[in-house]
Amino acid sequence: MPEQPPQDAPDDADDARPSKSERKRQMHALQELGEALLALNDKQLAAIPVQDEQLLEALRDCRRIRSNSARKRQLQFIGKLMRGIDAQPIERALARLHESRQQAAQSFHELEQLRDEVLAGGPGGVETALAQFPQADRQQLRQLVLQHQRELQRGKPPAASRKLFRYLRALREEQA
Repeated sequence: MPEQPPQDAPDDADDARPSKSERKRQMHALQELGEALLALNDKQLAAIPVQDEQLLEALRDCRRIRSNSARKRQLQFIGKLMRGIDAQPIERALARLHESRQQAAQSFHELEQLRDEVLAGGPGGVETALAQFPQADRQQLRQLVLQHQRELQRGKPPAASRKLFRYLRALREEQA
C-alpha cells in the first residue's frame, strides 16, 4: 500500500485562531489581573470600571477564602469570568492607580529629603525650605529646627522632626 505524503499545506482557518500556548498566556494574564483586583481595598475597587456583578461577587468570595487550593480554584474562576469582559479599561484604571501611588511615594520621599536637609543645615537650613516654599513661616521653621537640635542633645524622640515633616507636607498641599 503506497504511503500518502503528509499534507503540510497550512489551513487559512487555523491562522485566525491563537495557538493553545497563546490562549494560556492570555488566561494567565487575566488571572493575574484578577489577583491585582483582589489586592485593592473596597474604595479602590469601586473606582475600577468593573461592570460584571458576577465578577465582583467572585472577587468578594475570594477575599474570604483562606484555603490555598480553594483560593487557586476561585482565581481560575475569576480568570474565566474575565475572559467574557473587556479587560482594557480595568488595566488602564489599574495603571493610573499604580502611577498615582508612585507619585505619592515620590512626593513623600522628596519631602523627607527636604526635611533632612533643613534639619542638617541647622538655622541656615531654613533658607532651603523657604526657597521651595516662599509662603512658609520663617519663625516656625526656625523654631522647629532649634527644637530638633535640643531633642538630639537630650536624646529625646524626634517629635520636632515629625512636626516639621507635617508642616512641609501642609505647605506642599497649599501650593498644589
